[in-house]
Amino acid sequence: MENHKIYLPLACMAFMGLASSCTNNQKNDAPKYNIVYIMTDDHTAQMMSCYDTRYVETPNIDRIAKDGVRFTNSFVANSISGPSRACLLTGKHSHINGFKDNETSCFNGEQQTFPKLLQKAGYQTAIIGKWHLQSRPTGFDYWEILPGQGDYYNPRFITETDTVRNTGYVTNIITDKSIDWLENRRDKSKPFCLLVHHKAMHRNWMPELEDLPLYEDKTFSMPDNFFDNYEGRQAAAEQEMSIDKDMDLIYDLKMLEDGKDSRLKGAYLGILNTMTPEERKVWDEFHKPIIEDFYKKNLKGRELAEWKYQRYMKDYAKTLKSLDDNIGELLDYLEESGLAKNTLIVYTSDQGFYMGEHGWFDKRFMYEESMHTPLIMKLPEGMERRGDINQMVQNIDHAATFLDLAGVEVPEDIQGESYLPLLKGENPKNWRKSLYYHFYEYPAEHAVKRHYGVRTEIYKLIHFYNDIDQWELYDLQNDPTEMHNIYNNPEMKDVVGDLKTELVRLQKLYQDTTALKLN
Repeated sequence: MENHKIYLPLACMAFMGLASSCTNNQKNDAPKYNIVYIMTDDHTAQMMSCYDTRYVETPNIDRIAKDGVRFTNSFVANSISGPSRACLLTGKHSHINGFKDNETSCFNGEQQTFPKLLQKAGYQTAIIGKWHLQSRPTGFDYWEILPGQGDYYNPRFITETDTVRNTGYVTNIITDKSIDWLENRRDKSKPFCLLVHHKAMHRNWMPELEDLPLYEDKTFSMPDNFFDNYEGRQAAAEQEMSIDKDMDLIYDLKMLEDGKDSRLKGAYLGILNTMTPEERKVWDEFHKPIIEDFYKKNLKGRELAEWKYQRYMKDYAKTLKSLDDNIGELLDYLEESGLAKNTLIVYTSDQGFYMGEHGWFDKRFMYEESMHTPLIMKLPEGMERRGDINQMVQNIDHAATFLDLAGVEVPEDIQGESYLPLLKGENPKNWRKSLYYHFYEYPAEHAVKRHYGVRTEIYKLIHFYNDIDQWELYDLQNDPTEMHNIYNNPEMKDVVGDLKTELVRLQKLYQDTTALKLN
């Protein structure tokens, strides 16, 4: 991978705030581990070869799992970008931290977050990349964030004092800025927590220009349930995230041709306008023969759906190539600088994503592909755990874990649990056996109904509500792809009763009184 340090803007000035001295909630004998938390957007486990070898290879990301741990049961509390990030920062469910959806919410920066608590304990904190919480970051000594979703090409970054357009590809730039902060901008006498938040792999999957030719000769296998008919699942039938019906030919699949129009054509043209004339020429020359061939074929029905799936997978895989390269570059820096020895390196995504399962793209549903999120970690020296961790964890657990790792007492109002004992090789007998989930963003894009539910090691119970009143039950052992809703099966009456009891227990535990009223 070529060196792309030239993309760092000279005008970018660090905003450095001095962290306060350690307070009395700091455990004096705790080692001062650093934390590098890498979070991508919509990067799903199916597209990581340390989880799934069907589609792509991710050798650099896999280095983290190979030398560390892989969580096999990692989940989110609300599968959508902004709410997931708010859960991370606060260690609390969406109804408590106040950021329920991307449509109406604005993150209250005055509330308690784990970066603020780390600052009080003497840590330097920084976030670089995607923020997506509307308000300005608080609790960070240094920050540079993308406005909104950000752009793949020549993106703008918001700093404490200005908004600056950078030259280059966004994944490269975020990596460069992260390494620059580690090497040149932090106080090296203090432990640190750096959040590296990538735009990739977010829609509409635009790769680094040099990677455009990749995967063109590859035919990706289709999920067995790609042509799902959603029998017995009303909410699944009424969504608007179908690759066949809802994936835009121009915006998502780049089939821009004179005389052709689509609902999102204007948005696509706006993205293309962030390119330089030279970049746009490369882009157009690559896509021209694909566009001509597509419209000449005039595909319909299943053939069109299958063609759209292949283009989607290719664009996603191409965009992933640069991400994997950049993870390798960051890992190399941490190892060569000696920082890796004393640093917890975390790689995850803000949620999972559909790669054609049920015929879909996007996320939102409580079904496995979107509720499940990849989570791998390279542990600092002195923590010898390796291999798979099978206990159920959730993104509300990160805050408690990072505070625990730093030797900071975890506040009682944090709802997540520290999984530090799992990283130390312990197997707590009282570890959770169920998870709570609640999705709020409806009516909105993709038309996924509001719902909440409980997931155990064997079953998943979901209640869709608002303009619908439907329950779904899945046996995850015998029906892992969640195709058969067995809620109304008389033989499952006792199971339903037990799950509803557990659901109410979790709602009371997490103080979700709104959902409690709906049961």
